[in-house]
Amino acid sequence: MPLYEHVFLARQDLAQAQVDALAETATNIIESNGGRVVRTETWGLRNIAYRIQKNRKAHYVAVDFEAPAPVVAELERQTQINEDVIRYMTIRVDAHEQGPSAMMRRNERSERGDRGDRGDRGGRGRDDDRGDRGPRRERAEFDA
Repeated sequence: MPLYEHVFLARQDLAQAQVDALAETATNIIESNGGRVVRTETWGLRNIAYRIQKNRKAHYVAVDFEAPAPVVAELERQTQINEDVIRYMTIRVDAHEQGPSAMMRRNERSERGDRGDRGDRGGRGRDDDRGDRGPRRERAEFDA
């Protein structure tokens, strides 16, 4: 069977229990039509790039599954009807990612307080040590 990833964004004013119920509904649609859910991840409430239906944030949920093509059509039809879902996307993949997704790894790293791959490179040049950029110059006053 083909492999798919389905990601949907739920409204920001929903409770986490309601978001979990939406994920469970998607799982039920897939399994009742002959598919198999491999993994379901809730990425949490995150900022979105632009406002969608007056929402500045959304709950992100990802579902990895394998199913025949008619299951995808039914899942998207049911998702489109639901007013709590503001965006969704289903893509076909060659293989599912092993272990946690990139979004989950990113969340774990930010919770631990890691600085990522930056190492000891320091700040962004706003310290007293000005490096090779020379002394700080004050902005010139312009006479009108």
